[in-house]
Amino acid sequence: MKFGGTSVGAADRIKVACDLIAAEAARRPVLAVVSAMSKITDLLLDTTRHAEGGDQMGIDSHLRKLEDRHFDAAASLVAPAELARVRQAIAEIVGEFRRIVSGIQMLGHRPPRTVDEAVAVGERLSVLLVSEHLRSRGLPARAVNAADVVVTDAVFNNASPLMDATAKKAAEVLAPFLANGEIPIVTGFNGATADGRPTTLGRGGSDFSASILAAALDASELWIWTDVDGIMSADPRLVPEATILTEITYSEAAELAYAGAKVLHPRTLAPLVERGIPVWSKNSFAPEKPGTRIVPVLGAGNSGARAVTSMSNVALVSLEPAGSAGGGVRIMARALDALDRANIEVLALSSSSYRQSFCFLVRGEELDNATQAVESALALELTHGYLRDIEVDRNVGLLAVVGEGMRGFSGIAGRIFTAISRENVNIIAIAQGSSELTISIVVRKDGLEKAVRAVHAQCHL
Repeated sequence: MKFGGTSVGAADRIKVACDLIAAEAARRPVLAVVSAMSKITDLLLDTTRHAEGGDQMGIDSHLRKLEDRHFDAAASLVAPAELARVRQAIAEIVGEFRRIVSGIQMLGHRPPRTVDEAVAVGERLSVLLVSEHLRSRGLPARAVNAADVVVTDAVFNNASPLMDATAKKAAEVLAPFLANGEIPIVTGFNGATADGRPTTLGRGGSDFSASILAAALDASELWIWTDVDGIMSADPRLVPEATILTEITYSEAAELAYAGAKVLHPRTLAPLVERGIPVWSKNSFAPEKPGTRIVPVLGAGNSGARAVTSMSNVALVSLEPAGSAGGGVRIMARALDALDRANIEVLALSSSSYRQSFCFLVRGEELDNATQAVESALALELTHGYLRDIEVDRNVGLLAVVGEGMRGFSGIAGRIFTAISRENVNIIAIAQGSSELTISIVVRKDGLEKAVRAVHAQCHL
């Protein structure tokens, strides 16, 4: 089971999470992966920024908030006789964070490795609270730092797991607890390199942590507890008539996550595919609701599109050779290689045939790094005029239509484009992978919401 930040965001939510863990632990072995309490990761990152800027007052204020919030939660979660011990444990973890922040302050900058060590403190604190509350109820919970189990590469802030090494560690560290009837409560989001340097798994990494451990331990199921009823056919804030998808495939869920659906981390499902481990996306605020089940394949009768999602904080970067003989394919290859080395996710890619111009879409927060990487890789072509100046358009949004059943289903693209055109929304770029699983469409930002609603209605989602 994995619990997101809102599912452990306060003492009452932690009690509900522990109810869910306890109920399932009465039936079979359970491991729980826990995020930091809601907003705590932001607080930790902001504290490191204050440290980088030498703002001692800001540091002290944030440290008090961090300690007080966890002290207050502990007072509601553990027996009075245990409270002093738990408060001391919280103070020790906060003290470690204070020392990390002091180091950043002395350096005057934030090395990625140090930031990874700093932000993992949020999960360590929430794991402490969850495990202590379970123990206060007589359940044999065990707090575990994922840095002792999840082995990753050394790409700080966005590490990837080394699955063979992680499986070995999981067998050594976690399997004995499960065999003894204990309930491991593991930090989400973080891991460590083989030589022990702290890492984190990037945006939404707690989901990824859970799937890594589920695969490493060959779990029968993975349950991801969030604050929504499941994966929906569209964002209900944009499309009030959106419905819960009772069952979708790994590929559909991954595409939806990659294109902006805020339910699963885009990399979450990758470790599970080979073993075929099913995933449930469920609401800890309404656990009686069935949620969405994510499986390798769907049964017959699931033709056409399944869901539409969107992203507004994106930017379109366009490159065009100065002449028709400008080596567009080579330029595209070098640009994509530069983006890969900078760890930039390309959300969509579209190209023309004659002029060999092309454009790609990136997340807004990654735009500066993306343009710097491409400009550096293509500095010679830009300097000598072989390549026109790179154009950037932030006034765009991404709409993605997803469905395994679109493969070979005639007329889908036409219906989608017709629906968008009826709303007088201009389509800027189109991308569709060879799998026909997703149609990605870039439109003007001011028409994005209208386009989402129109496509949802047109495809009868």
